[in-house]
Amino acid sequence: MPVLLTIPSPATAAESLPSLENGYRLMYGLQFDVARQELTQWQQRYPDDPRGPVSQAASLLFAEFDRLGVLEAQFYVKNSAFVSRARPQPDPKLRDSFYGQLDRAETMAKQRLSSDPLNQEALFAMTLVFGLRGDYAALIEKENITALRLTRQASDYAKKLLAVAPDCYDAYLATGISSYIVGNLFAPVRWMLRFAGYTGTTEEGIRQLKITAERGRLLAPFARLLLAIAYLRANDRTQARELLKGLSEEFPSNPLFAREIALMDSRGK
Repeated sequence: MPVLLTIPSPATAAESLPSLENGYRLMYGLQFDVARQELTQWQQRYPDDPRGPVSQAASLLFAEFDRLGVLEAQFYVKNSAFVSRARPQPDPKLRDSFYGQLDRAETMAKQRLSSDPLNQEALFAMTLVFGLRGDYAALIEKENITALRLTRQASDYAKKLLAVAPDCYDAYLATGISSYIVGNLFAPVRWMLRFAGYTGTTEEGIRQLKITAERGRLLAPFARLLLAIAYLRANDRTQARELLKGLSEEFPSNPLFAREIALMDSRGK
């Protein structure tokens, strides 16, 4: 075989390089082992980038969500059914790995921010660090007050990031979640939280989630899933179904989306 035929073209070589985008897409498709391999290879190329370990933590958390059926539970239309659900039994080894990756990402990000307070990669990593901690606290540990505080911290870092990089549309996921959560609290609770600086409305949360869903780079599929859940809880089955159908077609290896469509259709009969 001629030697030239064994040398990859520049386009082929570029396509073979690991990327965060591929890692996240594999994660959304529930291909967790392959996703971690992709993210590990990316980390090897960029060992000082805090987005590597925080993305590994995201993959671990999604794997735990899948194992425990946490995402399915989010589709409970009634808040009372969601609140009264049994507390999941987490995998202690995975939990330790998850928090270990987050601690590593936070240390790396703070090192960058100490010399460059506007470093975009570090601000994004810090947004994810606190957002993922909040997700674990709320959805696995059922520590809602802790989760609210962590979600606010994620939103604060996201706002700092958007101030210097308004086109980082993934950051709107954190601000959108924060606004949506506060907006859905009982009025007396919302009123008290405003004195502590917590603000937000359901409408603003939806608007910001839409930005990530439509223009995000890494987190768009997750934002679309959250929007589907929000629409279903608002009894807007048409928009929820449309989003889930798109996710099912985009990630056929993930049965959650098709399963929720089937459940939604059966409830509507």
